[in-house]
Amino acid sequence: MKFAKPLQHAILIKRYKRFLADLRLADGSEFTVHCANTGKMTGCAETGFSTFYSTSDNPKRKYPSSLELTQNQFQHLICVNTALANKVVEEALHTCTINELSGYEHIQSEVKYGQENSRIDFLLSDPNRPNCYVEVKSVTLLSQDAPETGQGYFPDAQTLRGQKHIRELIEMVEQGHRAVLLFAVLHEGITQVSAAKHIDEKYAQLLTEAIAKGVEVFAYKANISTQEIMLTERLPFISN
Repeated sequence: MKFAKPLQHAILIKRYKRFLADLRLADGSEFTVHCANTGKMTGCAETGFSTFYSTSDNPKRKYPSSLELTQNQFQHLICVNTALANKVVEEALHTCTINELSGYEHIQSEVKYGQENSRIDFLLSDPNRPNCYVEVKSVTLLSQDAPETGQGYFPDAQTLRGQKHIRELIEMVEQGHRAVLLFAVLHEGITQVSAAKHIDEKYAQLLTEAIAKGVEVFAYKANISTQEIMLTERLPFISN
């Protein structure tokens, strides 16, 4: 996924109210950007981090610029715009980059399914095999205690919505479909992924149950630059 225009550089002053961040340009001027991320962004949004933002031509936007990437103290680029995760995965599905999900005739997004009124990120279908339901999660939480290990976690905060998605995937397997939880790793410093049991024990328990019942779990890492983001390689998923 290529950015429509070159990203611009600024320094992060602070992120606040979940959806806002204040940035400082090289000339000292300050301004506010939209931050499309509902998580805690632990280790991804510290004061003084370099950031890269885009600017929209839409005159109706209150904040014309959006925070796209940050760069931590280890010089790792991190995609903090979680809305991009599905775009990156959709491109990878069409280019067959994700070997385990290649070969399906049809790719649909945001399809209603399940008993809890959910929408699956991607429904893959083919006349010759069962439907495949793919739920995408963006991973940007690097271990704060031992960042050198490359250990990444999901989620970065308790997530009732994420718990619901796992239950829905289990239901799809029980109905005879294929169900996949795909962790899109959007942090250059992460080299393996686990459920964040220390943050959301219920989520970790549900994921262990889901795997036992046949839900497949894959983690794919993105190559990140200020020009584009694309999934490139599969990473180990370490179950609890």
